[in-house]
Amino acid sequence: MTVHFVGAGPGAADLLTLRAATMLGRADVVVYPGTYLDAEVLSHCRADARLVDSQALDLDRITAALVEADAAGRDVVRLTSGDPSVYSALAEQTRRLDAAGVGWDVTPGVPSYAAAAALVGRELTVPLMAQSVVLTRAQARSTAMGEGEGLETFAATGATLVLHLAVTRTAELAERLVPSYGADCPAVVVHRASQPGELVLRGTLADIGGQVADAGLRQAAVILVGRVLDPARGGESHLYDAARPRT
Repeated sequence: MTVHFVGAGPGAADLLTLRAATMLGRADVVVYPGTYLDAEVLSHCRADARLVDSQALDLDRITAALVEADAAGRDVVRLTSGDPSVYSALAEQTRRLDAAGVGWDVTPGVPSYAAAAALVGRELTVPLMAQSVVLTRAQARSTAMGEGEGLETFAATGATLVLHLAVTRTAELAERLVPSYGADCPAVVVHRASQPGELVLRGTLADIGGQVADAGLRQAAVILVGRVLDPARGGESHLYDAARPRT
């Protein structure tokens, strides 16, 4: 048997891939992250499927649930919020499955930052403004960041920043970004993109922290920072330039 790691997307039941919906529909056991997932996503599951909420489980207990279901010959789906390639604990879970001799595969999903960008209608790579996107997070009571991964280091590049797991420190992080981006740099916080309770806060590095505090946001949000968020600015792509030779 195989444990299937499946990206659940940002939360909306209709933003799963066709493959993800099919896999949920045939799974005997589904382990899902209740903290970040809209329960409607689970409507793709069979009525008799065993549903295990992982929000109260540590990594060993999650792995045990996957291994036990696999050993019983069950078809197992491990849902992750967004896409498994970013902040999904895929690496440590699959290491444990490898050690237990359990096979696994991965199905991608719509990442939360892409859903947030879609919601505000902005491209994160705009010609003559920013051609790079940095996906990173804050570090407090969490795993240490790698050497050279300081926020100021990323900010110095001028790339569009996407901050995950950071909303409780929005004001502090915004202040640290001002020297590189300027206090008037656009900043957007998207809470539960595509889910019930979805909220978009638009501002600048000068005021976005206060907006987050007023809204009382504590989790399930991404922060977008960059000049690309200003729809009135930016150049045009050479790829689509009428003057570019096409033969």
